[in-house]
Amino acid sequence: MTDTADTTAPAGTTAPAAPLEGVRVLDLATLFAGPLAATLLGDFGAEVVKVEHPDRPDPSRGHGPAKDGVGLWWKLLGRNKRTITLDLSKPGGRDTLLRLAAGADVVVENFRPGTLERWGLGWAELHEINPRLVLARVTGFGQFGPYAHRPGFGTLAEAMSGFAAMTGEPDAPPTLPPFGLADSIAGLTTAYAVLTALAARDRTGEGQVVDMAIIEPILTVLGPQPIWYDQLGHVQPRTGNRSQNNAPRNTYRTADGTWVAVSTSAQSVAERVLRLVGRPELIDEPWFATGHGRARHAEVLDEAVGGWIARHGRAEVLAAFEEAEAAVAPVQDVRDVMTDPQYRALDTVTTVDDPELGPLRMQNVLFRLSATPGAIRWAGRPHGADTEEVLTELGLTPGDLKLLREEGAV
Repeated sequence: MTDTADTTAPAGTTAPAAPLEGVRVLDLATLFAGPLAATLLGDFGAEVVKVEHPDRPDPSRGHGPAKDGVGLWWKLLGRNKRTITLDLSKPGGRDTLLRLAAGADVVVENFRPGTLERWGLGWAELHEINPRLVLARVTGFGQFGPYAHRPGFGTLAEAMSGFAAMTGEPDAPPTLPPFGLADSIAGLTTAYAVLTALAARDRTGEGQVVDMAIIEPILTVLGPQPIWYDQLGHVQPRTGNRSQNNAPRNTYRTADGTWVAVSTSAQSVAERVLRLVGRPELIDEPWFATGHGRARHAEVLDEAVGGWIARHGRAEVLAAFEEAEAAVAPVQDVRDVMTDPQYRALDTVTTVDDPELGPLRMQNVLFRLSATPGAIRWAGRPHGADTEEVLTELGLTPGDLKLLREEGAV
Protein backbone atom coordinates (compact mmCIF):
# COMPACT_ATOMS: atom_id res chain seq x y z
CA MET A 1 0.00 0.00 0.00
CA THR A 2 1.10 3.52 -0.68
CA ASP A 3 0.92 6.35 1.83
CA THR A 4 -1.09 8.54 -0.51
CA ALA A 5 -3.18 8.02 -3.61
CA ASP A 6 -3.08 10.15 -6.75
CA THR A 7 -6.67 11.30 -7.16
CA THR A 8 -6.33 14.08 -9.71
CA ALA A 9 -7.29 12.05 -12.79
CA PRO A 10 -9.97 9.45 -12.10
CA ALA A 11 -10.55 8.30 -15.67
CA GLY A 12 -8.16 5.69 -16.97
CA THR A 13 -6.01 5.49 -13.85
CA THR A 14 -6.65 1.86 -12.88
CA ALA A 15 -3.58 0.40 -11.19
CA PRO A 16 -1.92 -1.85 -13.80
CA ALA A 17 -1.51 -4.78 -11.40
CA ALA A 18 -5.04 -4.62 -9.94
CA PRO A 19 -6.62 -8.09 -9.79
CA LEU A 20 -10.08 -6.91 -10.94
CA GLU A 21 -8.84 -4.75 -13.79
CA GLY A 22 -11.23 -5.11 -16.70
CA VAL A 23 -14.26 -5.95 -14.55
CA ARG A 24 -17.00 -3.38 -15.20
CA VAL A 25 -19.51 -2.66 -12.45
CA LEU A 26 -22.66 -0.54 -12.52
CA ASP A 27 -23.58 0.61 -9.01
CA LEU A 28 -27.28 1.52 -8.92
CA ALA A 29 -27.60 1.04 -5.17
CA THR A 30 -27.91 3.42 -2.21
CA LEU A 31 -27.47 3.28 1.56
CA PHE A 32 -25.17 1.27 2.28
CA ALA A 33 -24.67 -2.44 1.65
CA GLY A 34 -24.85 -2.39 -2.15
CA PRO A 35 -22.64 0.67 -2.60
CA LEU A 36 -20.09 -0.76 -0.16
CA ALA A 37 -19.89 -3.96 -2.20
CA ALA A 38 -19.16 -1.89 -5.31
CA THR A 39 -16.55 0.12 -3.38
CA LEU A 40 -14.73 -3.06 -2.36
CA LEU A 41 -14.66 -4.23 -5.98
CA GLY A 42 -13.40 -0.83 -7.12
CA ASP A 43 -10.63 -0.88 -4.52
CA PHE A 44 -9.09 -3.82 -6.35
CA GLY A 45 -9.32 -2.39 -9.82
CA ALA A 46 -12.88 -2.89 -11.05
CA GLU A 47 -14.15 -0.03 -13.19
CA VAL A 48 -17.17 1.16 -11.20
CA VAL A 49 -19.73 3.59 -12.56
CA LYS A 50 -22.08 4.96 -9.91
CA VAL A 51 -25.53 5.68 -11.35
CA GLU A 52 -27.61 8.19 -9.37
CA HIS A 53 -30.93 9.89 -9.96
CA PRO A 54 -30.47 13.38 -11.46
CA ASP A 55 -32.44 15.03 -8.66
CA ARG A 56 -32.07 12.55 -5.81
CA PRO A 57 -28.42 11.59 -5.27
CA ASP A 58 -27.34 8.69 -3.08
CA PRO A 59 -28.45 9.77 0.44
CA SER A 60 -25.00 8.87 1.79
CA ARG A 61 -23.85 12.18 0.30
CA GLY A 62 -25.85 13.88 3.03
CA HIS A 63 -25.37 11.41 5.89
CA GLY A 64 -23.29 12.51 8.84
CA PRO A 65 -20.91 15.46 9.08
CA ALA A 66 -19.95 17.54 6.04
CA LYS A 67 -17.11 19.96 5.33
CA ASP A 68 -17.74 22.99 3.13
CA GLY A 69 -21.05 21.38 2.14
CA VAL A 70 -19.36 18.17 0.98
CA GLY A 71 -20.51 14.97 2.69
CA LEU A 72 -17.54 13.11 4.17
CA TRP A 73 -19.17 9.67 4.29
CA TRP A 74 -19.60 9.83 0.53
CA LYS A 75 -15.89 10.51 0.08
CA LEU A 76 -15.29 7.06 1.59
CA LEU A 77 -18.23 5.16 0.08
CA GLY A 78 -17.88 6.75 -3.35
CA ARG A 79 -14.15 6.24 -3.79
CA ASN A 80 -12.85 4.65 -6.99
CA LYS A 81 -16.22 5.26 -8.71
CA ARG A 82 -17.07 7.45 -11.66
CA THR A 83 -20.42 9.15 -11.14
CA ILE A 84 -23.20 9.64 -13.66
CA THR A 85 -26.87 10.53 -13.45
CA LEU A 86 -29.74 8.62 -15.06
CA ASP A 87 -33.45 8.55 -14.31
CA LEU A 88 -34.14 4.87 -14.93
CA SER A 89 -37.89 5.42 -14.98
CA LYS A 90 -37.59 7.55 -18.13
CA PRO A 91 -37.36 5.82 -21.53
CA GLY A 92 -34.05 7.50 -22.32
CA GLY A 93 -32.62 6.54 -18.94
CA ARG A 94 -33.77 2.94 -19.35
CA ASP A 95 -32.29 2.64 -22.83
CA THR A 96 -28.99 4.17 -21.72
CA LEU A 97 -28.76 1.82 -18.75
CA LEU A 98 -29.33 -1.16 -21.05
CA ARG A 99 -26.51 0.06 -23.29
CA LEU A 100 -24.24 0.34 -20.27
CA ALA A 101 -25.28 -3.08 -19.00
CA ALA A 102 -24.53 -4.66 -22.38
CA GLY A 103 -20.84 -4.00 -21.76
CA ALA A 104 -20.81 -4.56 -18.00
CA ASP A 105 -19.89 -7.57 -15.90
CA VAL A 106 -21.86 -6.68 -12.77
CA VAL A 107 -24.91 -4.62 -11.85
CA VAL A 108 -25.51 -3.90 -8.14
CA GLU A 109 -28.97 -2.68 -7.16
CA ASN A 110 -31.04 -2.41 -3.99
CA PHE A 111 -34.49 -1.31 -5.13
CA ARG A 112 -37.50 -3.06 -3.65
CA PRO A 113 -38.31 -6.31 -5.49
CA GLY A 114 -40.20 -5.59 -8.69
CA THR A 115 -38.95 -2.03 -9.17
CA LEU A 116 -36.45 -2.80 -11.94
CA GLU A 117 -39.03 -5.05 -13.58
CA ARG A 118 -41.54 -2.19 -13.58
CA TRP A 119 -39.01 -0.07 -15.46
CA GLY A 120 -38.27 -2.82 -17.98
CA LEU A 121 -34.84 -3.42 -16.44
CA GLY A 122 -35.38 -6.74 -14.68
CA TRP A 123 -33.29 -9.88 -14.94
CA ALA A 124 -35.04 -10.99 -18.12
CA GLU A 125 -34.13 -7.83 -19.99
CA LEU A 126 -30.62 -7.57 -18.56
CA HIS A 127 -29.81 -11.23 -19.20
CA GLU A 128 -31.13 -11.03 -22.74
CA ILE A 129 -28.93 -8.07 -23.60
CA ASN A 130 -25.90 -9.53 -21.77
CA PRO A 131 -26.00 -13.26 -20.87
CA ARG A 132 -22.66 -12.94 -19.01
CA LEU A 133 -23.95 -10.27 -16.63
CA VAL A 134 -24.07 -10.83 -12.86
CA LEU A 135 -26.95 -8.98 -11.19
CA ALA A 136 -26.48 -8.46 -7.44
CA ARG A 137 -29.79 -7.64 -5.78
CA VAL A 138 -29.38 -6.36 -2.22
CA THR A 139 -32.56 -5.91 -0.17
CA GLY A 140 -33.57 -6.05 3.44
CA PHE A 141 -35.45 -9.33 3.22
CA GLY A 142 -34.58 -10.91 -0.14
CA GLN A 143 -36.50 -11.27 -3.39
CA PHE A 144 -39.29 -13.52 -2.07
CA GLY A 145 -41.10 -14.42 1.13
CA PRO A 146 -43.73 -12.63 3.22
CA TYR A 147 -41.49 -9.65 4.05
CA ALA A 148 -39.91 -9.18 0.61
CA HIS A 149 -41.79 -5.98 -0.24
CA ARG A 150 -41.29 -4.29 3.12
CA PRO A 151 -38.80 -1.42 3.37
CA GLY A 152 -35.66 -2.92 4.83
CA PHE A 153 -32.68 -1.38 6.61
CA GLY A 154 -29.74 -2.75 8.54
CA THR A 155 -31.31 -1.75 11.85
CA LEU A 156 -34.16 -4.17 11.22
CA ALA A 157 -31.67 -6.95 10.49
CA GLU A 158 -29.80 -6.20 13.71
CA ALA A 159 -33.10 -6.55 15.57
CA MET A 160 -34.45 -9.61 13.73
CA SER A 161 -31.25 -11.65 13.66
CA GLY A 162 -30.83 -11.95 17.42
CA PHE A 163 -27.96 -9.48 17.59
CA ALA A 164 -29.84 -6.86 19.61
CA ALA A 165 -31.42 -9.48 21.90
CA MET A 166 -28.01 -10.76 22.99
CA THR A 167 -26.27 -7.35 23.15
CA GLY A 168 -26.27 -5.16 26.24
CA GLU A 169 -26.31 -5.60 30.00
CA PRO A 170 -28.52 -8.35 31.46
CA ASP A 171 -30.89 -5.90 33.17
CA ALA A 172 -30.90 -3.33 30.35
CA PRO A 173 -32.84 -3.09 27.07
CA PRO A 174 -31.60 -4.83 23.89
CA THR A 175 -28.88 -2.75 22.26
CA LEU A 176 -28.48 -1.72 18.63
CA PRO A 177 -25.02 -0.88 17.25
CA PRO A 178 -24.26 2.84 16.73
CA PHE A 179 -23.17 2.21 13.13
CA GLY A 180 -24.30 0.23 10.08
CA LEU A 181 -23.24 -3.22 11.25
CA ALA A 182 -25.70 -5.38 9.29
CA ASP A 183 -25.29 -3.23 6.16
CA SER A 184 -21.51 -3.51 6.35
CA ILE A 185 -21.60 -7.28 6.82
CA ALA A 186 -23.99 -7.55 3.87
CA GLY A 187 -21.73 -5.33 1.75
CA LEU A 188 -18.74 -7.55 2.43
CA THR A 189 -20.81 -10.64 1.69
CA THR A 190 -22.18 -9.17 -1.52
CA ALA A 191 -18.68 -8.48 -2.83
CA TYR A 192 -17.77 -12.10 -2.04
CA ALA A 193 -20.95 -13.34 -3.72
CA VAL A 194 -20.24 -11.29 -6.85
CA LEU A 195 -16.73 -12.71 -7.13
CA THR A 196 -18.15 -16.21 -6.65
CA ALA A 197 -20.66 -15.63 -9.45
CA LEU A 198 -17.92 -14.26 -11.72
CA ALA A 199 -15.81 -17.35 -11.04
CA ALA A 200 -18.76 -19.54 -12.01
CA ARG A 201 -19.27 -17.48 -15.16
CA ASP A 202 -15.68 -18.12 -16.15
CA ARG A 203 -16.56 -21.83 -16.26
CA THR A 204 -20.10 -21.69 -17.68
CA GLY A 205 -20.11 -18.50 -19.73
CA GLU A 206 -23.40 -17.50 -18.07
CA GLY A 207 -24.12 -14.81 -15.52
CA GLN A 208 -26.64 -15.20 -12.72
CA VAL A 209 -28.56 -13.36 -10.01
CA VAL A 210 -27.13 -12.79 -6.52
CA ASP A 211 -30.04 -12.51 -4.07
CA MET A 212 -28.61 -10.88 -0.94
CA ALA A 213 -30.96 -10.37 2.01
CA ILE A 214 -29.41 -8.09 4.64
CA ILE A 215 -31.07 -10.13 7.41
CA GLU A 216 -29.00 -13.23 6.55
CA PRO A 217 -25.22 -12.50 6.70
CA ILE A 218 -25.45 -11.00 10.18
CA LEU A 219 -27.09 -14.22 11.38
CA THR A 220 -24.09 -16.14 10.08
CA VAL A 221 -21.55 -14.01 11.95
CA LEU A 222 -23.49 -14.41 15.21
CA GLY A 223 -22.17 -17.94 15.35
CA PRO A 224 -23.90 -21.16 16.39
CA GLN A 225 -27.10 -19.62 17.79
CA PRO A 226 -29.51 -21.72 15.66
CA ILE A 227 -27.76 -25.03 16.23
CA TRP A 228 -27.52 -24.39 19.98
CA TYR A 229 -31.25 -23.75 20.07
CA ASP A 230 -32.04 -26.65 17.76
CA GLN A 231 -30.07 -29.20 19.73
CA LEU A 232 -30.25 -27.84 23.28
CA GLY A 233 -33.03 -25.27 23.39
CA HIS A 234 -30.37 -22.76 24.42
CA VAL A 235 -31.07 -19.05 23.92
CA GLN A 236 -28.05 -16.84 24.53
CA PRO A 237 -28.91 -14.10 27.05
CA ARG A 238 -27.49 -10.62 27.31
CA THR A 239 -24.28 -10.77 29.32
CA GLY A 240 -22.80 -7.31 28.76
CA ASN A 241 -19.07 -7.56 28.10
CA ARG A 242 -18.86 -11.00 29.62
CA SER A 243 -18.85 -14.23 27.67
CA GLN A 244 -20.62 -17.49 28.46
CA ASN A 245 -17.65 -19.35 27.00
CA ASN A 246 -14.69 -17.98 28.95
CA ALA A 247 -13.55 -15.61 31.68
CA PRO A 248 -12.06 -13.26 32.57
CA ARG A 249 -13.37 -11.37 29.56
CA ASN A 250 -14.40 -7.78 30.13
CA THR A 251 -13.38 -4.15 30.03
CA TYR A 252 -11.59 -2.83 33.08
CA ARG A 253 -10.82 0.71 34.26
CA THR A 254 -7.22 1.62 34.94
CA ALA A 255 -5.84 3.86 37.68
CA ASP A 256 -5.57 6.80 35.28
CA GLY A 257 -9.23 6.60 34.22
CA THR A 258 -8.82 4.82 30.88
CA TRP A 259 -10.13 1.39 29.90
CA VAL A 260 -8.61 -1.83 28.64
CA ALA A 261 -10.16 -5.03 27.29
CA VAL A 262 -8.96 -8.46 28.35
CA SER A 263 -9.66 -11.76 26.59
CA THR A 264 -8.77 -15.25 27.80
CA SER A 265 -10.20 -17.53 25.12
CA ALA A 266 -7.18 -19.84 25.55
CA GLN A 267 -6.65 -21.69 28.83
CA SER A 268 -2.95 -20.84 28.87
CA VAL A 269 -3.71 -17.13 28.54
CA ALA A 270 -6.22 -17.29 31.39
CA GLU A 271 -3.55 -18.84 33.59
CA ARG A 272 -1.01 -16.17 32.66
CA VAL A 273 -3.48 -13.40 33.52
CA LEU A 274 -4.21 -14.80 36.96
CA ARG A 275 -0.51 -15.20 37.71
CA LEU A 276 0.10 -11.63 36.53
CA VAL A 277 -2.55 -10.16 38.82
CA GLY A 278 -1.27 -12.13 41.83
CA ARG A 279 -4.05 -14.69 42.14
CA PRO A 280 -2.39 -17.97 41.09
CA GLU A 281 -4.40 -19.95 43.64
CA LEU A 282 -7.50 -19.56 41.47
CA ILE A 283 -5.83 -21.61 38.74
CA ASP A 284 -6.00 -24.65 41.01
CA GLU A 285 -9.77 -24.41 41.43
CA PRO A 286 -11.52 -27.29 39.61
CA TRP A 287 -13.81 -24.90 37.76
CA PHE A 288 -10.86 -22.96 36.31
CA ALA A 289 -9.93 -25.83 33.96
CA THR A 290 -12.64 -25.01 31.37
CA GLY A 291 -13.90 -21.84 29.73
CA HIS A 292 -17.47 -22.55 30.83
CA GLY A 293 -16.31 -23.15 34.37
CA ARG A 294 -14.47 -19.86 34.45
CA ALA A 295 -17.48 -18.07 32.92
CA ARG A 296 -19.66 -19.36 35.80
CA HIS A 297 -17.23 -17.71 38.21
CA ALA A 298 -16.82 -14.45 36.28
CA GLU A 299 -17.55 -12.34 39.36
CA VAL A 300 -14.54 -13.78 41.20
CA LEU A 301 -12.26 -13.44 38.17
CA ASP A 302 -13.43 -9.91 37.34
CA GLU A 303 -12.75 -8.85 40.92
CA ALA A 304 -9.24 -10.30 40.75
CA VAL A 305 -8.33 -8.87 37.36
CA GLY A 306 -10.27 -5.63 37.70
CA GLY A 307 -8.84 -4.94 41.12
CA TRP A 308 -5.25 -5.29 39.91
CA ILE A 309 -5.84 -3.18 36.78
CA ALA A 310 -7.51 -0.46 38.86
CA ARG A 311 -4.25 -0.01 40.80
CA HIS A 312 -2.11 0.57 37.68
CA GLY A 313 -2.03 3.11 34.87
CA ARG A 314 -2.87 2.04 31.34
CA ALA A 315 0.72 2.12 30.06
CA GLU A 316 1.83 -0.07 32.96
CA VAL A 317 -1.06 -2.50 32.41
CA LEU A 318 -0.34 -2.87 28.72
CA ALA A 319 3.37 -3.37 29.31
CA ALA A 320 2.80 -5.98 32.02
CA PHE A 321 0.31 -7.94 29.93
CA GLU A 322 2.64 -7.87 26.94
CA GLU A 323 5.54 -9.14 29.02
CA ALA A 324 3.30 -11.93 30.41
CA GLU A 325 2.10 -12.80 26.87
CA ALA A 326 -1.49 -12.19 27.95
CA ALA A 327 -4.12 -10.72 25.64
CA VAL A 328 -5.04 -7.09 26.28
CA ALA A 329 -5.89 -4.00 24.23
CA PRO A 330 -6.69 -0.40 25.08
CA VAL A 331 -10.27 0.71 24.52
CA GLN A 332 -9.68 3.33 21.83
CA ASP A 333 -11.82 5.95 20.19
CA VAL A 334 -11.10 7.27 16.72
CA ARG A 335 -8.55 9.77 18.05
CA ASP A 336 -6.50 6.88 19.39
CA VAL A 337 -6.97 4.84 16.23
CA MET A 338 -5.48 7.65 14.14
CA THR A 339 -2.24 7.57 16.13
CA ASP A 340 -2.03 3.88 17.06
CA PRO A 341 1.41 2.56 16.03
CA GLN A 342 0.09 -0.79 14.75
CA TYR A 343 -2.52 0.85 12.54
CA ARG A 344 0.17 3.26 11.34
CA ALA A 345 2.53 0.40 10.49
CA LEU A 346 -0.22 -1.28 8.47
CA ASP A 347 -1.26 2.03 6.84
CA THR A 348 -4.81 1.11 7.83
CA VAL A 349 -5.83 4.77 7.75
CA THR A 350 -4.22 6.25 4.66
CA THR A 351 -4.14 9.69 3.03
CA VAL A 352 -5.99 10.44 -0.20
CA ASP A 353 -5.61 13.69 -2.12
CA ASP A 354 -9.01 15.10 -3.09
CA PRO A 355 -9.64 17.97 -5.52
CA GLU A 356 -12.54 19.29 -3.41
CA LEU A 357 -11.22 18.99 0.13
CA GLY A 358 -7.48 18.42 -0.17
CA PRO A 359 -5.77 15.61 1.76
CA LEU A 360 -8.25 13.20 3.38
CA ARG A 361 -7.52 10.40 5.79
CA MET A 362 -9.74 7.34 5.47
CA GLN A 363 -9.65 3.57 5.85
CA ASN A 364 -7.35 1.90 3.33
CA VAL A 365 -8.33 -1.03 1.13
CA LEU A 366 -9.59 -3.98 3.11
CA PHE A 367 -6.63 -6.35 2.80
CA ARG A 368 -3.12 -6.56 1.43
CA LEU A 369 -2.15 -8.66 -1.60
CA SER A 370 1.56 -9.19 -2.13
CA ALA A 371 1.53 -9.27 -5.94
CA THR A 372 -1.62 -7.46 -7.08
CA PRO A 373 -2.48 -4.88 -4.40
CA GLY A 374 -5.55 -2.70 -4.37
CA ALA A 375 -5.45 1.08 -4.19
CA ILE A 376 -7.56 4.14 -3.54
CA ARG A 377 -7.30 6.03 -6.81
CA TRP A 378 -9.67 8.85 -5.86
CA ALA A 379 -12.25 9.72 -3.22
CA GLY A 380 -15.97 10.10 -3.86
CA ARG A 381 -16.69 12.32 -6.87
CA PRO A 382 -19.31 15.09 -7.16
CA HIS A 383 -22.83 14.11 -8.18
CA GLY A 384 -22.90 13.34 -11.90
CA ALA A 385 -19.33 14.53 -12.44
CA ASP A 386 -18.54 11.92 -15.10
CA THR A 387 -21.89 11.69 -16.91
CA GLU A 388 -20.79 13.28 -20.17
CA GLU A 389 -17.48 11.40 -20.25
CA VAL A 390 -18.99 7.96 -19.52
CA LEU A 391 -21.87 8.34 -21.94
CA THR A 392 -19.60 9.68 -24.66
CA GLU A 393 -17.39 6.61 -24.20
CA LEU A 394 -20.58 4.58 -24.63
CA GLY A 395 -21.05 6.12 -28.06
CA LEU A 396 -23.64 8.79 -27.35
CA THR A 397 -23.32 11.97 -29.38
CA PRO A 398 -23.77 15.54 -28.15
CA GLY A 399 -27.21 15.40 -29.75
CA ASP A 400 -28.08 12.25 -27.82
CA LEU A 401 -27.01 13.88 -24.57
CA LYS A 402 -29.10 16.95 -25.38
CA LEU A 403 -32.20 14.79 -25.89
CA LEU A 404 -31.58 12.98 -22.60
CA ARG A 405 -31.27 16.30 -20.76
CA GLU A 406 -34.47 17.60 -22.33
CA GLU A 407 -36.27 14.43 -21.21
CA GLY A 408 -34.87 14.81 -17.70
CA ALA A 409 -33.19 11.41 -17.99
CA VAL A 410 -29.76 12.78 -16.96
